[in-house]
Amino acid sequence: MKTQRILTLLAATLLTAPAFAEGDVAAGEADFKKCKACHMIADGDNVIFKGGKTGPNLFGIVGKQAGTVEGYRYGADLVAAGEAGLVWDEANLAEYLKDPKKFLQETLGDGGAKSKMAFKLSKGSEDVAAYLATFAAAQ
Repeated sequence: MKTQRILTLLAATLLTAPAFAEGDVAAGEADFKKCKACHMIADGDNVIFKGGKTGPNLFGIVGKQAGTVEGYRYGADLVAAGEAGLVWDEANLAEYLKDPKKFLQETLGDGGAKSKMAFKLSKGSEDVAAYLATFAAAQ
C-alpha cells in the first residue's frame, strides 16, 4: 500500500512538471561560450554570463516578442517578424540559431530577408535554446 502511494505521488509530480524541449541545458551552457563574443545574459546588474554587447542581452528572450529587447537596434526583418507575431520559444529559437537568414526568409515568406546575426550554430542549437529557456521572463 505504501509503495502504491509513493508511485501515485511520483506519477502526479511528473505529470505536473513543466515540459522542456529536447535540448540539454548543461550542454547549452557550454555551447553558449560560442555566443558570448556578441551576447551576454544579465538580469539588470546581475550578470549571469558575461559577454559582448554587439548582440542583445538574452536574459528572458524565450517568451519575448522577436526584435524587442530594449536598448538594442535590430535589423528591420527581425523587427517585422516580431510585429507579425513571432515570439521566441525553444523550438523556433533553435531553428533561428541554425541559420538566422534562412529562418527569417521562411518566417516572413521573403527571399530577400536578412539577419544582422551572421553566425550559424550548426550543432547544439536545441541545447542553447534550452539553456536560454532557463532564463525565461516570468509570464
